[in-house]
Amino acid sequence: MATQHLSSALPAPAVSPAYPMAKPGYGKRSAPGEQARTRDDFALLPTRERYVAGFVDHLPDGASMSVKQLAKQLPLYRQQAISTALKALSVAGHLRRVRCPVGADDETRWVFRTFWSRTARDNEWWTTYLATETATQTAAPAPAPEAPAPPPARPEGPAAAGQASEPTAVPPQRTPPQAPDAEPTQTTTPSPAYLTLAQLGRNDHRLGLSADDCTTLEPLAAQWLDRGVTTDYLTSTLTAGLPAQIDSPAGLLRRRLIDKLPPQLPATPNTSTGTATPTHRLLVECTDCGRPGPPEALPDGLCRPCHTTHSAGGRPSPDPTQIAAVKAHMANLRDLVKPV
Repeated sequence: MATQHLSSALPAPAVSPAYPMAKPGYGKRSAPGEQARTRDDFALLPTRERYVAGFVDHLPDGASMSVKQLAKQLPLYRQQAISTALKALSVAGHLRRVRCPVGADDETRWVFRTFWSRTARDNEWWTTYLATETATQTAAPAPAPEAPAPPPARPEGPAAAGQASEPTAVPPQRTPPQAPDAEPTQTTTPSPAYLTLAQLGRNDHRLGLSADDCTTLEPLAAQWLDRGVTTDYLTSTLTAGLPAQIDSPAGLLRRRLIDKLPPQLPATPNTSTGTATPTHRLLVECTDCGRPGPPEALPDGLCRPCHTTHSAGGRPSPDPTQIAAVKAHMANLRDLVKPV
């Protein structure tokens, strides 16, 4: 819980009518059993956290909770400050970021939500509440597939009869001449995993990959998509919290694809149909780094490394993969400057 810090924080700005809403099923979700609003809400929080909390508390359910959108509406703080404030609010017991699969079979997709509680809750309350949400998601029936569109009605009457009896003449098609040794052109459509990796460099120049890099990392990225993760979520996970300088983007992405691979959801038999359906369990995301896990494994909404760093009040230890990449880069530079 937050240390007592009675401050006269500035009141959060009113929510703009143009504030964007998230996609259906995403965004803010209010927790039940909250106390009525008072002037002393969030009084124990530091100034910045109290300011952000006051704004988030007035957002309607379904509002976008991305750091980018919050920073646009709260000009006093940049995205990094907003991200740090949300982490502090998670530790204080006011929010949890979660994701949950919905649908069944090939229609399964992930939805991402931020559960918010004006009343600060402890870890035991959040674990129990999210378990209840898990049961609700599991019991909810999967959305029925859309019925195929009916075939177009055939015209009736004499005009239709005339059209049926008079087939349209098709003019002969000319085939362009080809060279005797010409080979047929074959095009291969890149996989969604390959395209997602290739697009990273266009979104952030620090993650520019070569064609060989994309081909090498493609199987690792495909494992994420096979487990129901969307390409948007894969992109956001790979690009979150990047260091200022990246000497080996392929090495960094490979490490993230391996370390943050989401769990495989087990299948449970459906007694009514005898088929296996996935168990829809909520996964809490670390508010700091986005690593997923069951609620009981992320106290204060933080994974173990981030929780240890937060408790110690220090900076996170460097990634061993990044250290190795830097050493390799320096060795290459030394080789280049050696006299021939």
